[in-house]
Amino acid sequence: MVEGSHLMSHNSTPAIVLKDVHSWYGESHIMHGVNLEVMPGEVVTLLGRNGAGRTTTLRAIMGLVGKRTGSIQINGVETVKLAPHHIARLGLGYCPEERGIMTSLTCEENLMLPPKVAEGGMSVDEIYEMFPNLKARKSSPGGRLSGGEQQMLAVGRILRTGAKILLLDEISEGLAPVIVQALARMIRELRKRGFTVLMVEQNFRFAAPLADRFYIMERGLIVREFTAAELQDNMDMLQEYLGV
Repeated sequence: MVEGSHLMSHNSTPAIVLKDVHSWYGESHIMHGVNLEVMPGEVVTLLGRNGAGRTTTLRAIMGLVGKRTGSIQINGVETVKLAPHHIARLGLGYCPEERGIMTSLTCEENLMLPPKVAEGGMSVDEIYEMFPNLKARKSSPGGRLSGGEQQMLAVGRILRTGAKILLLDEISEGLAPVIVQALARMIRELRKRGFTVLMVEQNFRFAAPLADRFYIMERGLIVREFTAAELQDNMDMLQEYLGV
């Protein structure tokens, strides 16, 4: 995918559109009318402090919240009334912060675990090419993998499913710089392959060079949106919202 080609995709249907989305966990009202869109092939980062509602936004897109209202369209399909397994079949892959690696299964068995949601997923060999560490550890139990290897596995196994829209929650958190660099290379490679990525990141230095656009969330609302080109002009505002 050539630089700037994501701009041409504005003629096409957005991969993700949220319009006036509210969501709840039990009695707790978390999202208060969120509007955002992600175009096919874009990498978009949700920034904000802890508790701003960013993880809930990813979970709401997947249908994993107690209740949601408003409109959530995936490739033009309204999903606000759909069950999570139907939403996933529209080509969504979700990588939650807790990773969910099965400790007693081998690395490769973990890789094969998620069911396919669409055709055209990456082969195991392609995933091993992207993450040589996983190939080296393919027979090791999941519980023996380092935090970085578990994170690579958590993302890698989604790529096998055929999902083309990836929701990634804090994938760089608490990992060694060399692993974070490997994850950054992966995001760039996925972008080249035409994947669409919406990621929640606390690590601004990791997200800044990767994203096409940024949204800032505060108290369950999107408060600002800007492009990668506008990043430098917005540093003062980021300082104010994020303390970066």
